[in-house]
Amino acid sequence: MIEKKNKLAVITMITLYPFVLILIALGVNFFILDINPILVALPNTSQIQAFTIAVLLLIINHTWLMTTTELTRVEFNMFATPEERDKNNVTAEDAPIEGVREIEKRHNAHRNTTENTIYFIALAFILLLVSASELSTWIWCLSFPLARLGYTYSYISGNESLRGLFMSISLLVLYGISTQLILSMTI
Repeated sequence: MIEKKNKLAVITMITLYPFVLILIALGVNFFILDINPILVALPNTSQIQAFTIAVLLLIINHTWLMTTTELTRVEFNMFATPEERDKNNVTAEDAPIEGVREIEKRHNAHRNTTENTIYFIALAFILLLVSASELSTWIWCLSFPLARLGYTYSYISGNESLRGLFMSISLLVLYGISTQLILSMTI
């Protein structure tokens, strides 16, 4: 249980967290990456390569989550559907508590990754179409799936500190692409 004094500090940190990431993203865009005015154009080969590698890494991450979920079901003799349980003469209540926790962990990791990936794909696709620099495309497009792979590893292994770091990097990329697009509209 969080004490009242500490609760206020935690609430403050949670509230400021996205704003700090947005400021960092703005700093990366201003001081490291080029901001070009929005000009709709087809992406070049290098940018398509960056996006393709990003998507392939996201597919690897999805496959990892899918596989570890199924292996956990096998390990704990758990089944995904009522029909599978009926066929194997088990009920949902037969599942061991540890197995339920492990499946829940994998489902949470999968859900979080899916939620964030939707925004990434939408933003990255727009980034590809508005004359972003190659460096911006490569940095933003590769940072996200690598962070998601780190997130998956740390979530499944139970390393909360590392999970928080990789979640922050994922969000930083989303804010980075978003702020770059907004800045490009103002030039």
